[in-house]
Amino acid sequence: MQTKDWKPKTVYVTYIAATPEKVWAALTSAEFTKQYFGGFAIEVEPRTGGAFAFRYPDGRIHISGKVIEWAPPRRFACTWLVEGMKDFGELPECLVTYEIEPAGDAVKLTMTEAHSWDIPPSILAGGQSGWPAILSGLKSLLETGKPLAIKMAPPEGFMEAVKEAVATKPWLR
Repeated sequence: MQTKDWKPKTVYVTYIAATPEKVWAALTSAEFTKQYFGGFAIEVEPRTGGAFAFRYPDGRIHISGKVIEWAPPRRFACTWLVEGMKDFGELPECLVTYEIEPAGDAVKLTMTEAHSWDIPPSILAGGQSGWPAILSGLKSLLETGKPLAIKMAPPEGFMEAVKEAVATKPWLR
């Protein structure tokens, strides 16, 4: 898969009082992700080219993709295709990359969401509101042992923007 032309649209950086290995485990283990990622459990084949998925608590697939880069405990990149929500599976997949860097007694975690098309700001708003909550939950879980209870909902206009994009398919132009 060629991702060199994909453009980073959302970048979120946080510092976590943990080791790179603990942050890696929190990002790649179902036991951890269920606690801070809204109950979704990650399923990952730990190799470049492997399968990637997030599953609903009942086992249905929410997000699927492929592992693009697997370099424990420093870098993990995978494609995301949101299958578990109406219309979303018709949108092009995106690329999510986690970079973990030592930073003194902490870790600098950088999450990047990149896209192959000129994604409208109203659709980007979903990730831009969701990622800070998700990664803050990860940080809290690792630092305190307790996940955050954050109520999340799609931003205003988000669902309508997805329906419009699916109907007009601007990535095919």
